[in-house]
Amino acid sequence: MKQLLEVLGFIALMQGALGLVHEFTDWHVGLVQRLGLLDGYGVYASVALVVLAFALFAAAESRGAG
Repeated sequence: MKQLLEVLGFIALMQGALGLVHEFTDWHVGLVQRLGLLDGYGVYASVALVVLAFALFAAAESRGAG
């Protein structure tokens, strides 16, 4: 379970970071910019993904080794 939380955290962190890169540099990377539902809210969605990633990392750390 710890590894699953870490993998999900890594994916959320990367998508959040790529969303921020897209918003500030106009590179076309990440999934946040491809979702029409989030049009105009890309920065907020990306920051939320980064915060979610840190929460998942904290949850994985609290699970312990096994």
